[in-house]
Amino acid sequence: MHIKDTINYNNRKFRPVQNSEHGETTKDTLFEYIQEGNILTSTYSGGKIIKGHLIGLVDTVGNINMRYHQVNENGVLMTGVCKSTPERLPNGKIRLHENWTWTSGDKSNGISILEEI
Repeated sequence: MHIKDTINYNNRKFRPVQNSEHGETTKDTLFEYIQEGNILTSTYSGGKIIKGHLIGLVDTVGNINMRYHQVNENGVLMTGVCKSTPERLPNGKIRLHENWTWTSGDKSNGISILEEI
């Protein structure tokens, strides 16, 4: 079930619950979202990530088209692109289904699932 109503991510926090092999986020990574108009930003850290930022655009049904950069535990700067599709859970919280691609490193791609905490 996809969200059909307008969604605002402002002040919501998310943690990954699933990630592909080449991803760096773990259940210990915390994303803190700020949304102003249709512009979404986030700082994140935890697990294999020392510090990360993302910026994205939110469409009218809550899909996010974003770019991200982060420094991992090995001191390597990584960059990528991601498209997130929201799902409303029975408890009212949001689950994000993400398709991402590294634009640095091995340039692999994968999928992640984040859930609002």
